[in-house]
Amino acid sequence: MAEEQSLIEAGRHQEVGHKSLLQSDALYQYILETSVYPREPEPMKELREITAKHPWNIMTTSADEGQFLSMLLKLINAKNTMEIGVYTGYSLLATALALPQDGKILAMDVNRENYELGLPVIQKAGVAHKIDFREGPALPVLDQLSKDEKNHGSFDFIFVDADKDNYLNYHKRLIDLVKVGGIIGYDNTLWNGSVVAPPDAPLRKYVRYYRDFVLELNKALAVDPRIEICMLPVGDGITLCRRIT
Repeated sequence: MAEEQSLIEAGRHQEVGHKSLLQSDALYQYILETSVYPREPEPMKELREITAKHPWNIMTTSADEGQFLSMLLKLINAKNTMEIGVYTGYSLLATALALPQDGKILAMDVNRENYELGLPVIQKAGVAHKIDFREGPALPVLDQLSKDEKNHGSFDFIFVDADKDNYLNYHKRLIDLVKVGGIIGYDNTLWNGSVVAPPDAPLRKYVRYYRDFVLELNKALAVDPRIEICMLPVGDGITLCRRIT
């Protein structure tokens, strides 16, 4: 009976679309309970639990990725940052807590209602003053920023977790806005593991729709001479792009 249950669990994990990219749920849980949860700031835990009750909770940044982003921001001494795609603000809160008191985040999302779900937690954490939230599509904002030369190379770090069909459009604009030596992080670049799924794999509709856009992005980033890249199997896959020219 135990062997049969093990086979069932193994089959469930292998289903394309599984959120964790590790070999087993137990191993992922070990990371969370050993490294992530004991160090997770109380406001982030509160927001994570609030977001878990939301019907679209699959959109949130995973707790281990939040921890990774926090450390990365501190390592590069980031101060002026941008986030495209906010949802309820878990990664935004991780960023705000990691930045110095005078740090700034330009945050954009088409849905203010989701952002306002997490806003009370952000305010209680005392970091709301670091956030400039803009409701609406990001591309017009990026185009406006690009018109002013003083914005070129002004961002230390940019995190993108939004509409995958626009990732390349974002990249074309962000590469000028991030400073040389600065980092752009693209989330979901392993896209539930579907990037290696065979053509006839039973993919969920939204996974299948966005997969080609993710594959196109990954190919483009791999040959972009303006950046160094590192693709990490954290969360749903994150590709870090360090601008070198």
